[in-house]
This record gives sequence, structure tokens and C-alpha cells, in this order.
Amino acid sequence: MTIKPYTKAITGLNPRSDYERIAYLLTFHCFPWDMEKALEFALFRTFAVPSVSRLLLATGEFVNRTQKRYDDTELILYEILENGMDSVRGQAAIARMNAMHGRFKISNEEYLYVLSTFIFEPIRWMDQWGWRPFTPIEKEAILINYQELAKRMGIREVPDSLDSFEAFNVAYERAHFSFDPANKIIGNKTLELLLGFYLPEKLFGLGRPIAYCLMDSRLRQAMGYPHPPGLLVFLVKVVMKVRALVTGWIPEPGKPVLGTKRKRSSYPKGYTIEALGTNTPGK
Repeated sequence: MTIKPYTKAITGLNPRSDYERIAYLLTFHCFPWDMEKALEFALFRTFAVPSVSRLLLATGEFVNRTQKRYDDTELILYEILENGMDSVRGQAAIARMNAMHGRFKISNEEYLYVLSTFIFEPIRWMDQWGWRPFTPIEKEAILINYQELAKRMGIREVPDSLDSFEAFNVAYERAHFSFDPANKIIGNKTLELLLGFYLPEKLFGLGRPIAYCLMDSRLRQAMGYPHPPGLLVFLVKVVMKVRALVTGWIPEPGKPVLGTKRKRSSYPKGYTIEALGTNTPGK
């Protein structure tokens, strides 16, 4: 297989100085669909932590305005990834995110865990479902990118290596993943939204078991979801592997697939960064 141009370009970059450029190329050229799905699962995974899901349920945002909350989360992240953390728009997005989170009582450990999912879910997704896994250069760049974001968010005690950060991620899930009714309420609303991107509502009953196949048993258990039939798990795996094989032969998009340029029902006339997120006071 011929090395694709953007994949090849990354090999000439330095992850310690070019981490934002590498994250940009991975997200918008090399793996546009896969990165979006991986980041969706990163967000979804945090719902398995009762303290997170209870907070989201209390604000009402993910229940009453699921589409807007999803759009807001994506747009803030994409503003940072597309423009750079220290750009005018990147700084505005980070400031908006910090102001929104600052209204609530969120522990440093919870911040660290959420941050860890945005590092390791893309890595794990590419290992399992991507047309190729991330290279060591790419993994290091992703780590540094989110370490730098953590500094700008005021997050403390950020692990200094992939191994130590992953050890934290795994230990946190073992200690904090547990079923709570709030997990399932928030998870169901979000899953319905994600299924709606591909299926009419009357077919959600068919789509849910397929989504369960993409979740590990620990996540399913904490969300209160059943284990899907073995045959369905096998079929989903085959389809995803075939898709990865086909994607591997398709050229990378020459024009970046930017998340901020996508039409969003929450903002039919466009948006301002200052209007993103919730203004609900925390308790």
C-alpha cells in the first residue's frame, strides 16, 4: 500500500513542537470519520461515571437540549483543533469552556479522566477499527496536545507519559465505573442522537444493539446495557474491518473535513463562540 501524503507528512514532523499540526492532520485529513466517532465514544464513556452523569442530568442540558449540547461540545473542541490553542478563536473557545465548567463543582481528578478519554479513545479506536493504527510519533503528539490544553484549563498533576496517563485512565475506570440510573438516562439520549445521524427513529431498536457491539463489557455494564448476541458482534466486526480495509485504499481528503463548517441544526444561521455551551449556574 502506498503511503498516503498526509500520513507521510506527519513522519517529517516533530511531536514536541508540531503537536498541534499533527493533531490537525490526523483529525481533518487522515481520519476524519474515525476521529469523530472516537471522540464521540470518548464523551460517551464519561457517562459511565455516576458523578459525571448526575451532574449532566442535574443541568438538564443533555436531556432537554441533547443536539445543542452535542454541537456545543464538538464546536468548542473543533475551534481549538482547527485554529490552534493560542489563536484568537482557540483562546476564545478555551475561555468559553473554562467559564462554562467553572460554574460547576468538578474535581481535578474528573477533569484528568475526561482529558484522558480524548487521548486514549482515539488511540484504541484506530487500533481496533481504523485503516491503520497511530504511529508512536502521532501518539506522542496527541499526548502533548492535550497536556498543553490541560495547562490552559488549569488542570493539575497531569501525567507526563502515555504509560502513566493510561495507567491513570484504567485505574480511574476500575474505581469509578458503576451503574447509576443517571448513566442510562444521559447515555440513552445521546445514543438516540448519534443513531439519528444514520437511521430514522423507527429503526433505533435495530441500531442500538449494533452500537452496543462497539462498547466494551465494562462500559456496557456501567451503562446498564445488555451484551449483544455473539453473531451480531462478529458481523459488526467484519463490517468494520472491511470498511477499514476499503478506507485504507481511498485517498485522504485533500481538503480538510472541518467540523466547524458542518451544517448544524442547533445553529442554522451560524454561531458565535460566546454563545456555545450552557449558562445554567452550578450548585
